[in-house]
Amino acid sequence: MSYERAVARIYALGHELAQTPSHKFDLAHMRVLLAALGEPHKRFPGVLIAGTNGKGSTAATLAAIGNAAGLRVALYTSPHLVRINERISIAGQLIDNDDFALLHDVVERTAERLVSEGDLPWHPSFFEVLTAMAFEYFARARVDLAVLEVGMGGRLDATNVIEPQLSIITDISLDHEKFLGHTVAEIAQEKVGIIRAGSPVVTLPQTPEANDVIGRAILAQNARAVSAVPFVPPLSPAADRTYARRARRHGWSGELREDFVSPWFSQYPLQVLGKQIMIESPLVGRHQLRNIALAIAAAEELKSRGFAISAEAIERGVRETRWPGRFQVLPATTRWPEIVLDVAHNPAGAWALRAAISACYGERPFTIIFGAMRDKAISQMAEILFPLSERVIATRAENPRAASPAEIRAAAQRTGTEIVEAESVSAAFDQASKLVGGSGLMVVSGSIYLVGEAMRELNLRI
Repeated sequence: MSYERAVARIYALGHELAQTPSHKFDLAHMRVLLAALGEPHKRFPGVLIAGTNGKGSTAATLAAIGNAAGLRVALYTSPHLVRINERISIAGQLIDNDDFALLHDVVERTAERLVSEGDLPWHPSFFEVLTAMAFEYFARARVDLAVLEVGMGGRLDATNVIEPQLSIITDISLDHEKFLGHTVAEIAQEKVGIIRAGSPVVTLPQTPEANDVIGRAILAQNARAVSAVPFVPPLSPAADRTYARRARRHGWSGELREDFVSPWFSQYPLQVLGKQIMIESPLVGRHQLRNIALAIAAAEELKSRGFAISAEAIERGVRETRWPGRFQVLPATTRWPEIVLDVAHNPAGAWALRAAISACYGERPFTIIFGAMRDKAISQMAEILFPLSERVIATRAENPRAASPAEIRAAAQRTGTEIVEAESVSAAFDQASKLVGGSGLMVVSGSIYLVGEAMRELNLRI
């Protein structure tokens, strides 16, 4: 089967959130599929990461630390920005097309046999197929460690079949309420399902509702709490200004480059594994300091469990982390003004983006290209972000769940911000080219699918 055919077959299963809860949430069926594949999920050590925001950044940072230490670290994340291959990588290299097609064929044939023989009541979902492919890929490659981002929730997520070396809980807030619950406590209850009896859990203090659920789950499982607090730098207003300073990490030739790192970065000294190191991260925003801290605490814990991770590897790994689309700054060119790409897709993400814009750009006016999924809290995100902008170009990604520009306008009517409608991301960029001058600023946000299409529009590759 060709790569193109494999990708088409996976997408034909429907988007992961288009599955009914009974199809999506059933670990028994996932275990049947993996057993037929020879239980690849038991042939590598793993780390599970759950939470509402920051899972991907934490996972990318921890994987980069492991790779800097000389380990072959696998990374499984979702969703993707431009290519589905982004979800599965080893040592920083995305799965190639031939391996993707081969593994899809293996999993697809196995799934069809199980359904035909009555061992499965229906075909595995989009996310279950991809997860099984990732596990098989990692097992065949004999990776030293797999860092796995939970797709949604935790307790019944397809990734939760592994027995992790440790679990990480990132910040929890409201999102995916249709599937996970309508309160932070209910959502947290799903997230803590990745905690294992007697195993370490790396986390940070957060809202009282989330803290209560996490604490009770740790006690109930007799797990061991590992606090990342020592790795979060205290930031005074003066330190904030230092943190937000502009510093060119790479020269600029006037053309977009794949290796360009945002000129805004964090830099601070930290005591890690008994040594003083300098933390320099390309991940922008105060919220990222929490995600970096979680990754560092997890790395120290893995060191205590026999993984060869040094303070120098932590320093280098944090510095070399690459996680596109998270306050990714693209300098102005002859065609476009300065652009910020950020995948803020819920109110908590919108607040983080707002804080990062304020820290990095102050009162500088900007235009926002905004698109979101219909099931998201669009009015809340609009009230957080739109009043800061000069104008909004409301658009939609090519996704059946995407809200129309008219729906975005209706949801944002209380903000009083000028809203221009564009029926596609390409049309939104055309509008922006007319409305934003060369010295202006564009912010593209609201959905990871929107940011992915914007990256294609800008000819950026992952």
